[in-house]
Amino acid sequence: MRVMPGRDYSARMRLSPLRSVPRVDLLIGLAIMALGTLEAFTVAPAYGEPRPELWWVGQALVTGVLVWYRRRAPVAVFILMILAQYVWHRQGHPGCPVWQLAALLIVFHTIGARLPVRHGGAWALAGILIFDSGAVDHRFLPFDEVIYLTVMFGSAYATGLALRGYLLRAHRMSERAARLEVERERRAAEAVAAERNRIARELHDVVAHSVSMMVMQAGVLRRRMSAGQQDGPSSEAEMLSGIEQAGREAVEELRIMLGALRMPQDEALPQPGLDMVPNLISTVGSSGLRVRLETEGEPVRLAPGLDLSAYRIVQEALTNAVKYAGDADARIRIAYLPDRLEVEITDNGGGAGPALSTGNGLIGMRERAELFGGSLDAGPLPQGGYRVRATLPISQGVPMSEATN
Repeated sequence: MRVMPGRDYSARMRLSPLRSVPRVDLLIGLAIMALGTLEAFTVAPAYGEPRPELWWVGQALVTGVLVWYRRRAPVAVFILMILAQYVWHRQGHPGCPVWQLAALLIVFHTIGARLPVRHGGAWALAGILIFDSGAVDHRFLPFDEVIYLTVMFGSAYATGLALRGYLLRAHRMSERAARLEVERERRAAEAVAAERNRIARELHDVVAHSVSMMVMQAGVLRRRMSAGQQDGPSSEAEMLSGIEQAGREAVEELRIMLGALRMPQDEALPQPGLDMVPNLISTVGSSGLRVRLETEGEPVRLAPGLDLSAYRIVQEALTNAVKYAGDADARIRIAYLPDRLEVEITDNGGGAGPALSTGNGLIGMRERAELFGGSLDAGPLPQGGYRVRATLPISQGVPMSEATN
């Protein structure tokens, strides 16, 4: 059996206009056609027709088709419906059947729902005036009928206007929800990026210090062994012990940090603070750098984030002093002032300080200081050496002596 593609294409083309009609309008139009046909065979004698009037059926079909396309061309359908009423009354029919009245109310409703208030109101008012003036059925309408038509058609328009307002509000709320969703995704992406930067900064600060200590001590041990220097097994054992201690501390601090990242915010494990600076100094004892700690003012309890950032700044600056200052003296000054915390690390070595650690040290320290509204200065000293100085604003803290009681 041979299929004729041309006929199949033509059939699809004939059905495509109906497929574009909303199902609700399609059902309403079919209902109007059915009601008009029914009235043509049942109610026609009441209008002076001795037999079923087939002209009613044709006009009902046309009215149903107009209702199908009321959303697509509301003004054109509105005008055609008024003209259809004019034609109906020109046939000598004084009344209006139910299916015609229903179609008129629907198109008045569509004018309110589909057009802006300014244009839709003008068309609705014009339609009401046409009917109230008797221009459609060529007769003078009594006052009660004018009131009836005005209320009926005006109410139909008002329902469409209310529906339009609801749809506009729903559309605005949908757009607002979409904007909020985009904003939420943007903030979530920013939060993820900030968290990644924080984790990267923490990993850098944790690993850089311990690995630098291990590299420096291993290098000193290797050079001594290559030069054949015999300072005694105790010196070599001390360096190996320092390497072991630095490695253990790096592993332990990484474990604590990763454990804190996996736990909820309110259950996070404690992070290191300025109270652990003496332990930090002990790890650089065998590297050749002699470190002195000075504390000014009465220590106060700092916010955990501020305390951690101050400790990381000291750690990074000390790491760079070990790496670049060599066999030198360093001083760590921690000053607790009423409104700020000052952290200063200086050394008298001759190393090139600007190339801080892994290249991200200075950037990380400055970011930590600026995160709390502070500042950081780093640069060589006139008499030689290098200085890192951070100023961090603090609120009125609780003295450590009171906090421990």
